[in-house]
Amino acid sequence: MSDTVTTDLDLRLEKHRTELTGYCYRMLGSSFEAEDAVQDTMVRAWRSYEKFEGRSSLRSWLYRIATNVCLDMLTAGNKRARPMDLTDSTPLAQAALSPRPDNTWLEPMPDARVLPTTDDPAEAAVAKESVRLAFMAALQQLPAKQRAVLILREVLAWKASEVAELLDTTVASVNSALQRARATLAEREQHGAEAAVSDPLDEEQQKLLDRYVAAFEGYDMTALTALLHEDAVMTMPPFDLWLTGPSDITGFMTTLGAPCAGSHLVPVQVNGLPGFAQYKPDPEKGGYVPWAVQVLEISDGRITGFHCFLDTQRWFPLFGLPLRLEAETDQVEKGV
Repeated sequence: MSDTVTTDLDLRLEKHRTELTGYCYRMLGSSFEAEDAVQDTMVRAWRSYEKFEGRSSLRSWLYRIATNVCLDMLTAGNKRARPMDLTDSTPLAQAALSPRPDNTWLEPMPDARVLPTTDDPAEAAVAKESVRLAFMAALQQLPAKQRAVLILREVLAWKASEVAELLDTTVASVNSALQRARATLAEREQHGAEAAVSDPLDEEQQKLLDRYVAAFEGYDMTALTALLHEDAVMTMPPFDLWLTGPSDITGFMTTLGAPCAGSHLVPVQVNGLPGFAQYKPDPEKGGYVPWAVQVLEISDGRITGFHCFLDTQRWFPLFGLPLRLEAETDQVEKGV
């Protein structure tokens, strides 16, 4: 290919990167594996473009390649999960921090990397809902091809005939797989409340977040308790411990979690939900160091989920966040 054709193809492929990353992320449940899968997809497309006959659109062809890449990656059978998908809730008195390998966990993802810009509010809402942690965890319970069918049909609104062509199968097979996938998801929904977050946040939800920031940064457990739903859940991957209810959550924060007092929160957009990058005080050098990416689930005016992803050396760069903040007085000067 000539340099001009190569440059043109690179630009055409790149236009699809965000939506393909979203698709691969929903398939794989891993931020980094999704980006690897998309890069593999782009390389395969670039290498085989001269064989692309144009019988389908470039977008459909890329989704076919991405689907095959993801199905290959899923043959090991690993299902990423949240702590509550693997173990029972632990009472605070028995709390122990036991890590599991990275590939155990459903991973967080910045909205900007997986949600393409759209002028259609309904389309944007569906896209956000489809990367929320509860939905992502449900997807991980589906067999790989059912997962692909559900995402293509329900999230991306492909026709059954288009999905059948992509998967080299029949429309009847696609419809059957979709029916089974829907049944599995419906069964899971009966066992857990979905986060009810407006897009954009409504006034009450924004006030709730403002109160949360004030309570957390002030480490005011009385104020925090008032914001938590009675069945609120706290998770901390890579640890499999998870806690239920305001008493155990705030009890953990004042015991094992006590070093987080005095933390600073920076808003992030993550998994279609409100989130914060948590920096805790650095007792040795001053200023603040990364501690967690927090993802909050909200329903009926209360926080129902409080999920802290602790592998900050991986997550903060992914979100474009600095690995250190100076003291408050310096932050104002630097515009942080």
